Amino acid sequence: MNTARISNPVIWADVPDVDVIRVGPVFYMVSTSMHSMPGCPIMKSVNLKDWELAGYVYDTFEDNKAHRLEDGKGIYGRGSWAASLRYKNGTYYVCFSSNDMDQFYIYQTRDIEHGPWERSVIPGLYHDPALLLDEDGRNYVIYGNGDIRIRELTADLTADLTAVKPGVTDQLLLEGERQGIMLRMEGCHAHKRDGYYYLFFIEWPGDGNMRRRQLCYRSRELTGPYERRVILDDHLGYQNNGVAQGGLVDTPDGDWYAVLFQDHGAVGRIPCVFPVSWEDGWPVIGEGGKAPLTFETRLPAGESKPLVISDEFEYTENRLALQWQWNHNPDNGLWSVTERTGCLRLRTGRITDDVLLARNTLTQRTEGPACSAETLLYLGGMNEGDRAGMVALQYEYGTVEAVAGEQGQFTVNMCARSDDGVEVVESIPFTGGHICFRIEFNFKDGVDEARFFYSGGGEVWHPIGQTLHMKYSLNHFMGYRIGLFNYATRQPGGYADFEYCRYHRED
Repeated sequence: MNTARISNPVIWADVPDVDVIRVGPVFYMVSTSMHSMPGCPIMKSVNLKDWELAGYVYDTFEDNKAHRLEDGKGIYGRGSWAASLRYKNGTYYVCFSSNDMDQFYIYQTRDIEHGPWERSVIPGLYHDPALLLDEDGRNYVIYGNGDIRIRELTADLTADLTAVKPGVTDQLLLEGERQGIMLRMEGCHAHKRDGYYYLFFIEWPGDGNMRRRQLCYRSRELTGPYERRVILDDHLGYQNNGVAQGGLVDTPDGDWYAVLFQDHGAVGRIPCVFPVSWEDGWPVIGEGGKAPLTFETRLPAGESKPLVISDEFEYTENRLALQWQWNHNPDNGLWSVTERTGCLRLRTGRITDDVLLARNTLTQRTEGPACSAETLLYLGGMNEGDRAGMVALQYEYGTVEAVAGEQGQFTVNMCARSDDGVEVVESIPFTGGHICFRIEFNFKDGVDEARFFYSGGGEVWHPIGQTLHMKYSLNHFMGYRIGLFNYATRQPGGYADFEYCRYHRED
């Protein structure tokens, strides 16, 4: 049997706060999705190397002005954080907290790939929650930052994990180290093995190596006392960025692996997988705590499935491929892939002055080490003042766009956003009924640059504006995304038709 050789990172794209389980021969993974909708992506794999999108936990999880980008701010960097995924007795559970809602959400389903998912809401924040479904039938959530707390959840056939157990208050479980620590422990993952409870956290020292590292606490009793070890302090040779935050998973053959992630500049936070052995009841990552870049496994060879795709928008139903996510909640009455055959049509429904506040911006991830995307835009449906095009989306974004002027005149703009606001870097008059745009992303060795181009017919490309020096910002807490957008600055009601989005990745 052919077996898989793993090379890190296993996904060179923004898939942060990963949590992995195994059910039979299949591994499932959930990740943070914040302001992108649909959210809480579910990925699956047979070998921890080749992952594919299987679905999402929800289309949207709240409907209010912030989630609809109608409050002037949105939920950038908030939304769904650090989801936990677990399985028990035929049911899959996903939980997460949302800072903007001050609520804790638990979803459950019998079919992780197709749903439906039932939703329960618990008041209050449970920071970086970890579900622990104990062998005695009791259920817990362990959470916190610095001070780690535990709370018991319901556990019966009619209300399993739908609420806090009546009469039970939260309890302080652990207190993180304080001396010399910049970020006290968070990012909990909870496991039980051979009579030990294992709790995994990250911490960020404030002196010395100044990088995140992975902690493990263990105890024979859930409430402690706990022993503590640093089990990984490694950066894989990349800018002293520690690989940390995640948990463990076993294989059908009894092997163990750690699935963690690394901050990797503007592309985002990327997942890595490492072999784990056990010594005196402690997990040991790699060889003596040194994380390998490549290694052999006994897992089966799999088929690589793209996380980011090209799309010709040739659909028979008004439903997009799984790889697409909207920036915030979409207005489903203002987009279509069937209204004009072979095109994505984005209609404007209200007035705004910034692509960050534009409803129905359609996005996909970017990937390292380098990638590009291009689109063809038809201009005939745009109203005066409409702006439509392609964006390298983060807080400090860059756009290449068509701007509709008076009497059917158009300009092509390259715009860049910084803390000082949005600047039109270059503006060029354009005539014609359609135009092509292209953005090239370079993440090699932390270069983190994007360049912008336009073309009348997609054959000869003209650079426009300036190179965007991409910066990963906590304002969005997400890697740069490719986005297609259309918004009105004067009067709603126009539309823009995108014939395709063609994606290329450089290995």
